Amino acid sequence: MISEPNRRSGGMSVREAGQKGGETVKKKYGAEFYEEIGRKGGLATKQAHGHEFYEQIGKKGGKKGGEATRDRYGPDFYERIGQKGGQKVKQLIEEGKRAASDRKQRAS
Repeated sequence: MISEPNRRSGGMSVREAGQKGGETVKKKYGAEFYEEIGRKGGLATKQAHGHEFYEQIGKKGGKKGGEATRDRYGPDFYERIGQKGGQKVKQLIEEGKRAASDRKQRAS
C-alpha cells in the first residue's frame, strides 16, 4: 500500500521501487539469474555455518513464523487455507483430465 505522502508527490513506495528493480534485473538477466544467486548464497551459508545451521533455523523460524501467523490470522487460518488449496488442486486435476480427454478426442 502506498503511503499518503507518496500519493501526493507521485513517488513510489519502497516496495514498488524494489519490484520495479527486480523486474528490470529479471528482464536483463532472466529468471535463472535469481535461481543461480540463490543457490550460490545457500552454498556459501552452508559452508560458513554448516548443515546444522539450516536445521536449527528451520526449527526456530518455523515455529516462530507459525506462531506469528496464528496470532495474526487466528487458529482457523490454516484450516481455511488448507481447504482453499485442496479445492484448487481438485480444480487443476479436473482441468488436466478435461484437457487430456480433449487431446485424445482430437487425435481420434
